[in-house]
Parts: sequence; structure tokens; C-alpha cells
Amino acid sequence: MTDNFATRRWRVGHGRFLDLGPRGHLMGIVNVTPDSFSDGGRFDTAQAAIDAALGMDREGAAIVDIGGESTRPGAQEIDASTEQARIMPVIEAVSQRSDVLISVDTYRAQTARMACEAGAHIINDVWGLQKDPDIAATAAELGAGVCIMHTGRDRRKEADVIADQRAFLSRSVELALAAGLPEDAIILDPGFGFAKDKDENVELMARFAELHDLGFPLIAGTSRKRFIGSVSGREMHERDVATAATTVLLRMEGAALFRVHDVATSKDALAMADATLAVKRDGKLP
Repeated sequence: MTDNFATRRWRVGHGRFLDLGPRGHLMGIVNVTPDSFSDGGRFDTAQAAIDAALGMDREGAAIVDIGGESTRPGAQEIDASTEQARIMPVIEAVSQRSDVLISVDTYRAQTARMACEAGAHIINDVWGLQKDPDIAATAAELGAGVCIMHTGRDRRKEADVIADQRAFLSRSVELALAAGLPEDAIILDPGFGFAKDKDENVELMARFAELHDLGFPLIAGTSRKRFIGSVSGREMHERDVATAATTVLLRMEGAALFRVHDVATSKDALAMADATLAVKRDGKLP
């Protein structure tokens, strides 16, 4: 039986790595956009986004994820030049001022290349490498780590939530490996909230452990999502406690990394989960 908490080294760009398994890690979200669902407009200037990223680093994020295009339902698509103008000054400044790992939230190969050449280590593709046919090869050429996310958008889904995860993500992994990405550069994201209703998201949480059969480390991005509001009754900016609860639940099911807006709250929750897991595993606190 596979030990989902054993150490697995995730190799990312510029010769860096992150050890996953025994201890959970956080990826802080920095949306340099006017219209993202939770923090749109908060970091709509380069300086505000830089300050936010550096603050998340100080609060304990292992990674900051910088994106320039909203992925909320119904958001208007922007062109590559607009996306790049928003994020490049932020990536360049953060890479110069901090050792924190930097992820670029993009599905465009051109943007991914520019970001990695400016200091980003990871490409986080919400279309699972299936929208831009060049992005997998670009990631392989640059030696970047990749977050491959599941989405139900613009396609027919399988009726069973886990069957749909396997169908989509298996295709994405095939594309990644065919492009030359090594297995230890890949982490998978089940894409909470992306063309999934409340029941599907909660079922995905309940059955999360089944995703380990795909054979890769898992990242969870539940932060402030609509289904959390539906379950908790909380408005957008009141969902960090419930988000932290999902962090604990999914950590206990083997998630390795968590993409969050509020790093400090989830850090405390994750510390409690990791302490409990350490006692279960080793009989003592780490």
C-alpha cells in the first residue's frame, strides 16, 4: 500500500525543489486582476501584489501563485499582452527580493516562458495542459514544475466525479510525459469549483483519497470557493475558517499542498493536522 505521507521530492525550476509528504505546504494566491472572484482589485497594482506576495512569504507560504487573468465563472478572457503586463513586474520583483518559490497561474505557453525566465519555478495551468498545445513542451524545456488542474469546463463530464477526474487528468499526464516532463515535476489538482456544483465538490472532498491512484502528489484549492459559502452560509470574505477546515480534512486524506488566500489561518490549521499525522505515523510529535 502506498504511503501518501512519505517524502516525495517535487522538482521545480531553477534547480529548486520542495519535499512533499510528511509536512503539508501552502501556496499563497496573488491575483493581479480587477475581477477575480475573491480578491479582484485588491492587488491590481504591481506594488500591492508585490507586497502581498512578500507578506505571504513571511506568513509561511512555501509558494506564491501569481496570476493575471481571472478564472471565475463568466470572467472575460484577456489577451496575452495584458496578462503579461500585469504579472511580469510582480514576478521579477518577488524573485529579486525573496527565495520563496514562485508559481505562474497561466495556460499560455508564451506567458509561462516569460515568467519562468524572469524567476518563476512552477507553471500552474487551470486547463490541465489541454488548452495551449505548446505549454507542456515549454515547461519541459524550461525545467519547470507543473500543477496540472482538472476542469469540467467546455466539455462533457463523466457522471461519476472520480471517473471524470481520472479521465481528464490521465489525458493531461499523457501530454506532460509525451512532452518530456519528468514524473517528479508533476503535481495534480482536482480543481475544486471549476464546473462543479456544491454536491460534486463535497463528494470530491469525501472521496479525495481515491485520487491517489493517479500516482502523483495532490494539491487542493478550495479557498473561499462558492461551495464553502453554500455549506457554511458565509459570504466571500468570511470563509477563511471554513477553508482552514477543508485544509485539515484534505490534509488527513493525503493532500500535500494547499492553495489559499489567507496563509496565516491555514498555516495554523495545517500545523494541527501535521502534528496529529506525525503521532499516528511515528508515535510522537515532529
